[in-house]
Amino acid sequence: MNLEKIDPEISAAIDRETERQRGNLLMIASENYVSREIIDVQASVLTNKYAEGYPGARYYAGCEYVDVIENLAIERAKEVFNAEYANVQPHSGTQANMAIYFSFLKLGDTILSMDMSHGGHLSHGSSANFSGKLYKPVFYGVDRENHLLDFDQIKSLANSHRPKLIVAGASSYPRIIDYKKFKEIAEGVGAYLLVDMAHIAGLVAANLHPSPVPYADFVTSTTHKTLRGPRGGFILAREKYSKKIDAEVFPGTQGGPLMHVIAAKAVAFKQAMTPEFKEYQKQVILNAKTLAEELSKRDLKLISGGTDNHLILLDISKTNLTGAEAEEVLEQAGIVLNKNIIPFDKKGPKVTSGIRLGTPALTARGMKEREMKKIAEWITLVLERPHSNEVIDNIQSMVHSLCRQFPII
Repeated sequence: MNLEKIDPEISAAIDRETERQRGNLLMIASENYVSREIIDVQASVLTNKYAEGYPGARYYAGCEYVDVIENLAIERAKEVFNAEYANVQPHSGTQANMAIYFSFLKLGDTILSMDMSHGGHLSHGSSANFSGKLYKPVFYGVDRENHLLDFDQIKSLANSHRPKLIVAGASSYPRIIDYKKFKEIAEGVGAYLLVDMAHIAGLVAANLHPSPVPYADFVTSTTHKTLRGPRGGFILAREKYSKKIDAEVFPGTQGGPLMHVIAAKAVAFKQAMTPEFKEYQKQVILNAKTLAEELSKRDLKLISGGTDNHLILLDISKTNLTGAEAEEVLEQAGIVLNKNIIPFDKKGPKVTSGIRLGTPALTARGMKEREMKKIAEWITLVLERPHSNEVIDNIQSMVHSLCRQFPII
């Protein structure tokens, strides 16, 4: 019995979502297209299996084959990132961060992390998140002029507040992060260093961005975004921390692991070791740089002046549109991205003065520099004439035509 017969509402919604992904330019920096193999693994019988505990030490019978799978995922994660230890059970990047906090901090301890308005993440100390409710966050940011990390400020804040943990990593920072400097600051105040590399994990795996593993006590990440795996998280660390972290992932913060997702993570880690994956990541960066250059030529302001990775942050305040308005009108034209707060933004996170663009999903479709130039032109036209139905309709038609040339699976 197929889904259309037993649940036509869900079936129809999936069909519409499939067409949305096929027919639009998906430029949300944290989204990507996974391979058919990963979709197949996630839809496998592994979704039936409970496997609380860890390989060789489960609380359920019948785990001999899922033990093989989880061990493969662990060993592959360690190999890809040259790490001593890996835990592949976290359901998300936030839960990976939670496990680290619970392992090595006491309630009320001070965390030094990047301000969300400057590019940080909810789980790095936002007052709306558990990390800001259970711990005492102190925030660093970027320089007002060049929008690069202000290491003088970071060092000064570390010396003043003596945090127990320093968090490096961001959700909307388009430049390379100097982990060595973070490590020196952390050592200077006796703090642990946690690097959240969720956005750039694929670039790190391909050796196209410096790895945080040699410098950080702990590295957390998602397996989606640039890594092109399933939605989920993982942790890398030094072996000496393994017992504490394992205990806080399970049973500390989670119950049974999602074995169908862990199998898909294993496939993603294996794919990340291929030459094709490295070429893909090179193209992700080339596409982002080309897109940034083309947008800059059209007098759009790039935060930090450009990009070193997969994402671009645009200040669109001179267009007289808010980020929320730009997000809406660009989506009408078939270009899907997200509003995003920018450093020193005078508007709140629900409105914003900026938009965030990413190239991982476009690159997964096979698009290259030529297509980025077209897309930059289309984005500019929409932002210049947001109330013109003719412009929006014409660009939507061209977007659909381009998408047909670069089909997804």
